[in-house]
Amino acid sequence: MPILDSQGRLFGKINLLDLGAALVILLVIIGIFIFPGTSGSVAQVGTKTLPIEVDLVVRGLNIRDPEQLFQQGFSKGGKTNVIIRNQPYGQIGIKSIQQLERTITVPQPDGSVKELIDPRVNNFSTDFLLTLEGKAQVTDNGPVLGNSKVKIGMPFELEGFNYNFNASVIDIRLKDK
Repeated sequence: MPILDSQGRLFGKINLLDLGAALVILLVIIGIFIFPGTSGSVAQVGTKTLPIEVDLVVRGLNIRDPEQLFQQGFSKGGKTNVIIRNQPYGQIGIKSIQQLERTITVPQPDGSVKELIDPRVNNFSTDFLLTLEGKAQVTDNGPVLGNSKVKIGMPFELEGFNYNFNASVIDIRLKDK
């Protein structure tokens, strides 16, 4: 009995092309499950975790009663859900909230400019400064929360039981352990 017959079958039973395809599939399975390669994201390679404080500014939040928002879970010592670049990060602690007065610049008769409290009544728009605190991985490119780099100027989406709004990062402080 010959090893290969006239139709390319091994010992008259197995087609060589079928055998080659089965070997490729077997090698792929071995490569995936036995040697999976490095795990984790690229951002986690060579990093250390440090406490971080992120200052956010919220401009023109339309709300009837800001105090009610601050009393119902969105308060100092509470937590809020954060979404960074459409990627949910999870919950992060609220260190402080400071409501900002709305001001306008008013030219003076001597040519100087003063910043004064805005006399116009707009009861449904408020600004505030918010400080969040959590743990960030520090890479060569800066701090990373979840899988997203945190940079000044980028938007954070804050979400809770009765609120969902955007804020902009204005300051980042890394604390040493």
